[in-house]
This record gives sequence, C-alpha cells and structure tokens, in this order.
Amino acid sequence: MAQVTAGDDVAESLRLVSAVLAALRDNDDGLPPIVRVCRACVALLPVDGAAISIIASSGHRQSLYASDAVAAHLETVQFSLGEGPCFEAFDTGEPVLVPDLAQDAAVAWPVFAAQMNPADVGAIFAIPLRRGTARVGAIDMYRRTPGWLLDAELSTALKIADIATSALLTASNTGADGEIDEMWLTTLPGDRAVVHQATGIVIAEFGIPAEQALARLRGYAFVTDRLLDEVAGDLVAKRLHPRVIDR
Repeated sequence: MAQVTAGDDVAESLRLVSAVLAALRDNDDGLPPIVRVCRACVALLPVDGAAISIIASSGHRQSLYASDAVAAHLETVQFSLGEGPCFEAFDTGEPVLVPDLAQDAAVAWPVFAAQMNPADVGAIFAIPLRRGTARVGAIDMYRRTPGWLLDAELSTALKIADIATSALLTASNTGADGEIDEMWLTTLPGDRAVVHQATGIVIAEFGIPAEQALARLRGYAFVTDRLLDEVAGDLVAKRLHPRVIDR
C-alpha cells in the first residue's frame, strides 16, 4: 500500500481548488456566480442537479437558483414546509448527506419525504455555505440513484462551498456579521419574490416579525395542502385576505 504523505494531501487539496476554480471560471455565456456554482457541482460531482439558497439580512431564507426542474421542486417543497436537508445544513452548519431519500428522509423529515418522488430523487446532499461561525446559506445537490458521496467527492463539494461562500460574501458587500445583503432579493425568481411580498403583507396586517409572518404562511399552506408559492400568489393578488390565514 502506498504511503500517503502530508505533501500528497496538499497536492490533492490544490488539485481540488484548481478544478473548482476552473469550473467556476467557465463563463462563456456570461452567467452569474450562483449559476456557475451549480454547474460546477454537476460537472465535478456524481450529481444530476443543484440549487443554492441564502439567508438575507432580514432573516429570510431564500432560494436563489436551481439548475433544473427537479432541483427547483426540491427547493420549493423545502421552502414551503420549512424543513428538509437544506434547512438542517443551514441550521447546524454541517453537511447533511441523505444517501437514500426514500429510507432516510422518511424518518428525519416525513412530510418533506412524502412530497418527493423517489423516481426523480434517490439521494440528496446539502452543504452549508459558511465562513467561520457565520452561516450564509446552503447548496442542495441531488442524484437520481441512491448512494453515498466518496470522501474525495465530499471534499470537492466542501471546496465548492468554500469558494462559493467567499464569492457571495464579496459580491454582496456583506458586513462582518456574515449575512447576505438585501440586494440579493432582487435576483429571486418570481415565485420567491411573491413570497417575500406576501410576508410583507402579513407583517403589515398583524404587526409581527418577518419570521412569524412566514411561519403563518407556511402553516396555512400546510393545513390547506397547497404550496407556499400558491398561497403567497393569492395573497398578493388579493384573492385571499391575510386574516384568513390566522384562523
């Protein structure tokens, strides 16, 4: 068996950084950093799609980008329920690896697992975006077949997350507290922007903090068996009065 030296570890670390940086610099289409991060995940890891969520200075968790429809659905379900691998990775600051979604998620997040199609998603890997104790968000990656990430693959995922965190913090002019500036909310997909608007409506109606307002929206969506995006759309379009969600 070949002996692994400290020099080998350094060389491997440099190789990983070089590969990640090369993938992130692949920007022939003029894509924003968050898109290139998701592309790097798919290019360098055995995953089929990826998505990025961040936390704004208001305390809102927001989905910024998903590489495909399955990744988008993964984000939508977690955002609607307020539970899932992405939320746990953000809350704990540690990677959350779900090698067999049908088996593992049913125990940890039963409602989330019930809404995911095992034919589309076999495994999920959520990596926190963090610098020191400051947590910025998380990268969600999925693969269609169950299975673990190898140690080298997990190392690559962590390198991607480290570089992505630095890029996000730099691009957003983040302060020392490590939170993403509100400017990132302007890049949200339409449905997430609508949720942000609906949360503001609930805040104005009840005079409660943003976190409680979002929790009420999620609670109403859950008891009525609807997605959070749909409830928010009705509220913004005035098809639903904010007092209804408090009943």
